[in-house]
Amino acid sequence: MGIKPTRRFSPAAADPRTTLRSIHGSGLFADCPDLIGTPYAYAREEEVYGEGEEAGFVYRVVEGAVRSHKMLNDGRRQITGFHLAGDLFGFEQGETHWHTAEALSDTRVLIFPRRPIERAATRSAEVACQLWSMATASLRDAQDLALLLGRRSAQGRLAAFLIEVDRRFGGTGTFALPMTRRDIADYLGLTIETVSRTFSQLEEDGALRRTASRRITLHRGRLRPVAEA
Repeated sequence: MGIKPTRRFSPAAADPRTTLRSIHGSGLFADCPDLIGTPYAYAREEEVYGEGEEAGFVYRVVEGAVRSHKMLNDGRRQITGFHLAGDLFGFEQGETHWHTAEALSDTRVLIFPRRPIERAATRSAEVACQLWSMATASLRDAQDLALLLGRRSAQGRLAAFLIEVDRRFGGTGTFALPMTRRDIADYLGLTIETVSRTFSQLEEDGALRRTASRRITLHRGRLRPVAEA
């Protein structure tokens, strides 16, 4: 059915203020209080749902990160998106999932049954608008990825990717990457060796600084021209 939790976490065991914010405080289906997500936890690398499985649920990341990918005919993996805290994912146009979703790290999500959301959308303009926004955001992400893969050098692709991740983490310029270099390579259409070499080149050029645990500080004044080249 598309739910493969390792363990269900108890809202009482977590910070209750965090749990309430994640369900109600974000504006997610805010005018339909009956649409309450069920909390689940997934371990690192665990599958949330698989390609071709019934798309009966919609997911929202509370903590951690999830990647979506599709296996190509030649056996290569193409990562199609990364879902970070606050992101909604898994809502499909058809009845089955087009991609596979896996947890990048220990991840907590809220799971919403799809049918009640669709029914609510017929009654509530707010819910319908949120679903529309979700669909248009997915289309924009797909278009941005197509442009990224088609027009940039390896340095340009990686620079643009890091700027976008920084934006999604709040734009502070310092963040910990939840994805591995192999994940980045499979997203940007590069080899892992090219990604590693490009990180080193950008660091040597003073465009970024790396510390332990995948933590990165961007020098955006130097990185942005690389992304826009």
